Amino acid sequence: MVLYESTRGHKEAIPSAEAIKKGISPDGGLYVPQKLKPLTLDEIKGLAALPYTQRAVTILERFLDDFTREELLDCVNQAYAPEKFSSPDIAPVVTLNEHLCLLELWHGPTCAFKDMALQILPRFLVKSMEKTGETSEIVILVATSGDTGKAALEGFADVDGTRIMVFYPDSGVSEVQKYQMITQTGRNVKVVGVKGNFDDAQTGVKQIFTDETLNAELELKGLKFSSANSINWGRLVPQIVYYFSAYADMIKNGRIKAGDKVNFVVPTGNFGNILAGFYAKLMGLPVNKLVCASNDNNVLTDFIRTGIYDRRRQFVKTISPSMDILISSNLERLLYELTDHDAEKVGGWMKQLNEKGCYNVGSKVLEKIQQHFWAGWTNQTETLKTIECVYDEYHYVSDTHTAVGIDVYEKYVITTGDLTPAVVVSTASPFKFNESVCKALFGQNDIEGKNEFELLELLSQKTGWSIPAGLKNLDKKAVLHNTLCDKNEMKGIVRQALSL
Repeated sequence: MVLYESTRGHKEAIPSAEAIKKGISPDGGLYVPQKLKPLTLDEIKGLAALPYTQRAVTILERFLDDFTREELLDCVNQAYAPEKFSSPDIAPVVTLNEHLCLLELWHGPTCAFKDMALQILPRFLVKSMEKTGETSEIVILVATSGDTGKAALEGFADVDGTRIMVFYPDSGVSEVQKYQMITQTGRNVKVVGVKGNFDDAQTGVKQIFTDETLNAELELKGLKFSSANSINWGRLVPQIVYYFSAYADMIKNGRIKAGDKVNFVVPTGNFGNILAGFYAKLMGLPVNKLVCASNDNNVLTDFIRTGIYDRRRQFVKTISPSMDILISSNLERLLYELTDHDAEKVGGWMKQLNEKGCYNVGSKVLEKIQQHFWAGWTNQTETLKTIECVYDEYHYVSDTHTAVGIDVYEKYVITTGDLTPAVVVSTASPFKFNESVCKALFGQNDIEGKNEFELLELLSQKTGWSIPAGLKNLDKKAVLHNTLCDKNEMKGIVRQALSL
């Protein structure tokens, strides 16, 4: 059986159902599998003939082997049902040019890649509670930079045995993202704006998770915290699937032969999405380089180039807000893997980050990082220019995050000369960030005086692309959540909501 252990050294090795239920280890560490069961090249080749749902089960059963195949198939079929996803391929691969494809991960109900994991996590969690004999009600706490919040709300709304609370930076998300959250229906949901940035919200949620007094009070009321952020393994593992699926589609479409290496370019903030690509590589997927693409908040670019992680820098609010992050939680898992599961070393670095704001992994670990990763970043002017150029050349409309990926890919090729077939992971529908996309494509004059909801119509009319169902008429829905708090009031809000 695949067992899971904490990156901070908590010795208890637990099955996947227990790890998914807990979300985060009692010592504050993240759960990772002790051992992996890689696929053979023949098994990877065999994925090309399967639909996405069958590909998913094949990958998931390597990690969640305390679930039966039937249970996994049930979770997968519910999560990726045709009425939820606008593409029959779920995660289609689109060709841009002879060297570059895009993996579109935004065909789910909230039009962002988070749907790929957050449509299935609630199913995993419910089954995990059954398997572990859990009688407590699970309280899902989420910090979001925009997309995770709505995707989690959509996934957990009205799921029996759960409640969900989402904290978002009040001025750090787009109007469309905000309205998706504050209009969310469901008897078990609560949405709260935080006066601050995403890191403030994320830090607050982590502090709540590890507050022993609060957790003890929760237990007395028959409640238990868990997470839907990518610190939960049940959120990360479905993301591994779409890297294998993209590779299988490239085989199927004749872009590559089985065994050929591929580069993946990933717009990155919290490091979960690109980490899933790293795990896919460890599982046998022929990946050459994972290209980490950042915006002006380029803490990861600096880290991958120097081995020094330093969050002591100006936080920049950008037009790619889901990447406006200075503390990349999932990096801890990568460091744990690259130090051969050295929890003492990893725990020391995380302590330094918390207390001093920086840490240095040294030359040996840096060398290992650079074997797998290359990093670059894109400023906001370049992002807008990329959206314009891609549309002019290919009539393809990319959102601001995908554009960061495309521009960093071009910088990678210029720097390295590497023309290995590449896939940019496209993380959101352009309609989700329509103000910036319209500005790039049509100019400031055309968007002057229009709100984001009017710009949805403009973008559709001028490009011929349809507005996704999940974004239509959002501004006409009733606002159901209008709580706003300071970052130091988050714990009080949780206490109040749970009647503690």
